[in-house]
Order: sequence, then C-alpha cells, then structure tokens
Amino acid sequence: MSDLRNLTPLELQDAKSKLMGRYQACQSQNLKLDMTRGRPCPEQLNLSLSLLECRDSKAYVAEDGTDCRNYGGVDGIPEAKKLFAQYLEVDPDEIIIGGNASLALMHDTIMRAMFRGVGDGHTPWVKLPGVKFLCPCPGYDRHFSILEYFNIEMIPVEMTESGPDMDKVEELTRNDESVKGIVCVPRYSNPTGITYSDEVVDHLASMKTKATDFRIFWDNAYNAHHLTDQPDRLKNILTACKQVGNPERVLIFGSTSKITFAGAGIALMAGSKKNMDLARQQINLQTIGPDKMNQLHHVRFLKQVGGIDSLMKQHAAILKPKFDMVQSVLEKELGGKHIAEWSKPKGGYFVSLNTLEGCAKAVVSMAAQVGVKLTPAGATFPYGKDPLDRNIRIAPSFPSVDEIRQAMELLAICIQVVSIEKIMQKAR
Repeated sequence: MSDLRNLTPLELQDAKSKLMGRYQACQSQNLKLDMTRGRPCPEQLNLSLSLLECRDSKAYVAEDGTDCRNYGGVDGIPEAKKLFAQYLEVDPDEIIIGGNASLALMHDTIMRAMFRGVGDGHTPWVKLPGVKFLCPCPGYDRHFSILEYFNIEMIPVEMTESGPDMDKVEELTRNDESVKGIVCVPRYSNPTGITYSDEVVDHLASMKTKATDFRIFWDNAYNAHHLTDQPDRLKNILTACKQVGNPERVLIFGSTSKITFAGAGIALMAGSKKNMDLARQQINLQTIGPDKMNQLHHVRFLKQVGGIDSLMKQHAAILKPKFDMVQSVLEKELGGKHIAEWSKPKGGYFVSLNTLEGCAKAVVSMAAQVGVKLTPAGATFPYGKDPLDRNIRIAPSFPSVDEIRQAMELLAICIQVVSIEKIMQKAR
C-alpha cells in the first residue's frame, strides 16, 4: 500500500476492512504485552548475577580503611567515587555516590532549592511568586511528575535533531527571571534518542539568563547505553560551563539502574566542587551514610567483568535485536504511507513515534483493547498534554523479540486504522 492520503474513499474503506480483519484476529490471541516502561529484561539482569557473589563476608573494608558496614561516608567510598567520576567525566571531588535512584537525588535537589535556595544567599524558590522550568518535548514523564509535585510551572520547548530549540530556550531564560531551570536527558534522550550536539551543549553553558540561580538538571541516564559500535558523542557539560565562567550552572545525574540491577544499583550526582560541597552538607542532615557495601560490591563486580563498557556491550547484544525488530515492522507496515514517523536511535531505551495529528490517544486505546499496553499518549509532555496528540513512546527492552514483533504489528494496524478514519473524516 502506498501513501494513504492519495487513496479514494472506496480504497480507504477497503483498506480499513482488511486491517480490521487482522485486528480481530489479534483479539483471539489474548495478548498481554506491556511496553509502558523501559525496564531491563531478565536476561539483562542476569548479566549482573555475579554481583551477588562479590559479597565476601570477610571483605568489607574500603581502600581508605573505611568499614563499609558502619555509619559515615555520606558521599561515597573512594573507589566508587573514582570509578563513577570517570564514568561521568568529572573529578572525584565533584561527585556524590548516593542510594539506588538518581530520580531521588534529583527530587531532593529540587526540594532543597525550593526551601533553601541554591546557595550564595539566593532566595528559596518557594518564597518567590512563581518558579518555571523549561521542558524539552517529547521528554521524560518522571521529570515532569517531580516538577508538577513541587508546583513548578513547566514550559514545553520543542526538541530538534540536535537537542532543544535553543533560540526558544535563550529567549525564555534571557527575559524571565522566574525561569530557574531546564531538565535534560542529553544522550539518547527519552524518548527521541537524540544526543545533544556540541553547539547545544555550549549554548546551554554560555547563554545569558535573567535568573542568576538558573540550573541545568542534566540527567545522563543513558550515558553508556549504546546500541552500535559507533555511539553518539556527548560533549562534557561541566567543562563547558567552567570554560565560560558558569561552573555552578549544571547538576549532573546518573545511575547504574540499567547497568546492573534496576532496583539495587547506585545513584550518582555530580557538579562543581562548590555545588557538591553544599549538597554534602545538606545530605549529611538527611542520612548518616548510604549503602557503602553495595558500592563496594559494585566496584568489585564492574572491575571483574572488565568495566562498565564491557558490560554494556553485553546489554547491547540483548537489546539491539529488539530495537531492530521495532524498526523492521514499522518500515514494513508503515513505510511510505506518510501517516507516521519514528526515531532510529543509536542507544538508550526508547523509540519515539509520531502519528498524524489527533491520533495518538485513539491508537494507544485501540492497542490496549487487544492486550498491548503502551505509555499513555501525552505522557511525554508536561501535564500529560500533547498539544498535537501525536507522540507515542515505544519501550522495547522488556518483551522478547517475538513479543515485540506481535506488539509492533498490532500497533501498526491500529495506527493505520485510526489514520484512515482521520483521513476520511477530513474528506467529508
């Protein structure tokens, strides 16, 4: 089938009838496929099973003599700081090793800014008439949930092929003092798979902002999550900020959640030494120390498997066939029909798909009726409102390759049916 927009009403009706026959056949299969979140599959989790074997009952002392069973070490043990500082391309005194969730570190950092400000006598954000954050879209729904929880107004900014629309970002930050931050997933962005260009990184670091306490929340969640042997390169944002005299502008986050165990990994926060010193003081009031034994085990395990990059190549070997299946089915079913477009990421955990305007919610609902669960349409925008109702996030990491084939074929059927209905409606 070629461009659906060029078919006659009778041809469209015939195409829809055939598609509905395929859809009804899917109903009899009792599918139960969940593609709502980017969860590692069991095979990926199994790659880190020997992490459990690193728990030697006689080996609990860090390289500086710290007894990891006891209190203390609020910002992490030395060997963990060295390893993950290298991972995030910062110095060991510019990183804090936290619990198991980088989202928790981000949540608490925003909360402290709300009630204590960001340091240097800046007014706590909660005392201001209003606080706004810029949100590149489509973007990460959990970032938006945190901001909404703190009653921070979210301003959508369109994503381009090289990152957020920097003309819009600079316009908003230059003229509005209430714009206090931007949330970014800079490498293999969730869900588009875009990696920010050098120019975008430099622009974010150097742009003039009316708010002197403006902060970039740099969630480098997919830093080593490549799917090819030629991964996207990401410029070091902290170095870029230092070079233009804005060292405190960026706060970097990451974790091992999709490297080792998603529920028992290690969270990371990095930034200038000044920012990290302030964070250490504040975190010291919150905890007497993180799980240092987990940190010790992670360091030993990752050295044992040859490092983070070595382990992530094993992850890629599991994930790439799944992403390839997504691309294969979409191209086979939708290629040339001009009713959808989708990303072809070189890493990360998602594929971003855009339908015709006004179709995404109907597509997601139609797929759910036959057992294929997708992230709710609109979730990739602030407040769950996609103004064009067209973006769908596809998360292919957890199901098997065969399940992904089934789910994508069903999704493609739904996209075609809803698109035909939209085209016919416009033609009336």
